[in-house]
Amino acid sequence: MTTEPRLSRILAIANQKGGVAKTTTAVNLATAFAACGLRCLLVDLDPQANATSGLGIDPRSLNGSLYEVLEGEADLRQVIVATDVPGLELAPSQSSLASTQIDLQQQEDAIERLRSVLQTVKQDYDFVLIDCQPSLSLLPLNALVAADGVLVPLQTEYFALEGLSRMYDFMQDIKRSRNPGLSLYGILLTMVDHTNLSKQVAEDVRATFGSAVFQTEIPRNIKLAEAPSHGKPIILYDRLASGSKAYMALAAEILTKEGLRPREPA
Repeated sequence: MTTEPRLSRILAIANQKGGVAKTTTAVNLATAFAACGLRCLLVDLDPQANATSGLGIDPRSLNGSLYEVLEGEADLRQVIVATDVPGLELAPSQSSLASTQIDLQQQEDAIERLRSVLQTVKQDYDFVLIDCQPSLSLLPLNALVAADGVLVPLQTEYFALEGLSRMYDFMQDIKRSRNPGLSLYGILLTMVDHTNLSKQVAEDVRATFGSAVFQTEIPRNIKLAEAPSHGKPIILYDRLASGSKAYMALAAEILTKEGLRPREPA
């Protein structure tokens, strides 16, 4: 039996700064890909497990998570769970994942664990999106070693470029030392509003990084903020919200970048 070929891209959604819409982007971009008919795996690599709960799954109800996988106690396929979004599956997190950073520090393959386990399922998906915690510690390091590219959400606020510069330097270090195939997949401007500061930051980022910045911008939107409390991605919570339309536009922009014709959502 033949299967449809997959894009099989692994993207880390990362920024060492918190509050820039990393999890919001991970959950909603994954949902948008699935709505366009792609098969997607969302990897919740943050011990806070916000991506897991944001998809309506209670971390406390799970029999296994990425903790057991990275500790070598379970196979990744054993912990992957279905979501309410057809085509979107989740490798969930629990608070126990925080212990992994301590447990693995003395292991020779500590920063290679995630890459090893994702390679066993990569060909099953068009996109594997990794939601990273806001730090440059062992777990985000694992994500960058495993990824083909990094998507950096960037809030349009003061000091944005300074934080982005540190993130870019960190990526370059990983590229030189551990993952020569790693690339900056794109910079996504988030929480964009109509203030002069937001506009100026957006202009500065585009002037500095040019075509690496996605044309799509994610607006500051109350529906995006509300959706996680209902355990739903924005596309299920309010399909007509500006945030929903923005993430669908981002998915279409990425598919065009990949040389594919974006499909209408189901």
